[in-house]
Amino acid sequence: MPEKGRFLRTLCALHDDGVDFIVVGGMAAVLDGAPINTFDVDVVHSRNEKNIDCLLKVLEALDAVYRIQPERRIRPNASHLASAGGQNLITRYGPLDLLGTIGRNLGYEDLLPHSVEMEVGEGVLVKVLDLETLIIIKEELGGEKDRAVLPVLRRTLEERRRAGI
Repeated sequence: MPEKGRFLRTLCALHDDGVDFIVVGGMAAVLDGAPINTFDVDVVHSRNEKNIDCLLKVLEALDAVYRIQPERRIRPNASHLASAGGQNLITRYGPLDLLGTIGRNLGYEDLLPHSVEMEVGEGVLVKVLDLETLIIIKEELGGEKDRAVLPVLRRTLEERRRAGI
């Protein structure tokens, strides 16, 4: 199955079970029109108890385990998902990174005003971090991968603005 289909299935599973999340990282850039490749789905999830319960059910259905030593079949629990850190998982549809915060400790509630709803499948609306905020966060992080993709993201934002999008 093509990568896009696998990623879409992951997003649909999160959406269909009512998980509150915002797509960030490479997938957000792709959904915002950036011509880049991504190898996983990164999301910042709400860390409230109800959302974590929903998320745990989805992860069970997706057969999600930690990517480090997947053969050990270690699954995240509620305390892992309530933390500000990241959970790097592998699911039946591919890699999924669940992040409590990104950048300078920005959580779900902090990022909501900087997200837009996008339709990623028929009737499937998800929140996606806007390109401008994604660029700011990648500039702050300054990692090698972040620096490498920044020119493409800036150019995409410039073209979107010119086109009035």
